[in-house]
Amino acid sequence: MSYKSLKFLILWIPTIVVGFWEYVRHVFLLPYISMELGNFLAPVLVFLFTLTLLRGLFAKLEQMQEALQRERVSKAAFQQREQLARELHDGISQSLFLLSVKLDKLEHSDLNDDARQTTVQIRQTVKHVYEDVRQSIANLQSPSVVVDVSWLNAIHSAAYDLLQNSGVRVHLDWQLPEGALTNKQLVELQAIIREALMNVRKYAQATEVQVISHEQGEAGFYCEVRDNGVGAPPSELEAKDRYGVRMMRDRAEQMGWAFDIRSAERKGTTVLIESGGDRK
Repeated sequence: MSYKSLKFLILWIPTIVVGFWEYVRHVFLLPYISMELGNFLAPVLVFLFTLTLLRGLFAKLEQMQEALQRERVSKAAFQQREQLARELHDGISQSLFLLSVKLDKLEHSDLNDDARQTTVQIRQTVKHVYEDVRQSIANLQSPSVVVDVSWLNAIHSAAYDLLQNSGVRVHLDWQLPEGALTNKQLVELQAIIREALMNVRKYAQATEVQVISHEQGEAGFYCEVRDNGVGAPPSELEAKDRYGVRMMRDRAEQMGWAFDIRSAERKGTTVLIESGGDRK
């Protein structure tokens, strides 16, 4: 049933009920029901129809309005991601490619050993940044980060897309119920989890990763991404070229969430995001 049809029925059903009642009363029930009783029964019948039929129509109308609102939010978010992806591609991505070309020319010129080593390091940094930008563009254009699908399906899809063919097993313990977060919070949390999984694929040399999330307190949640990889010292995690860690921290701080990353060599890495409740 269309939105217009629902509004039409809600407007006309009370009028039709009163008209039908008056017709039946005057044609068939007038010898049996007094005028006073008939006038009393008319609003009672309208009230009963309101409780039964109209209440269901109002509930369906509200569902349609909520669906339209979710669609508008999803469309707006998709348009913003598309615009940001274009800006990244036309700006940073192309600049990095141009820088890589200039490094190629520089490497073929006469350089001493120190300068050549520095050039190699710069190239590696440019390569990592370029890969991060390309992945960010892919994430922005990917339909998997949406708000109208099951959270578990969205997280499972992200884990499969990022870790397929890598030999890393994914274990999901997702106990955060639908509706616990707003659409914006869900998109930001998914983005942080995707970045954490990408870091597992690129750096961790792990064979297993766990994604755990559950409610914490009345309005909080706890989420962690834990791998069994080689780990890294804190100084390396906070290095200036670890843009993924900085991005995750910035996203969490903008949402007012607590963010922590714990790692030790040969003991794996754990990314933690918390909202509300006590820190673990």
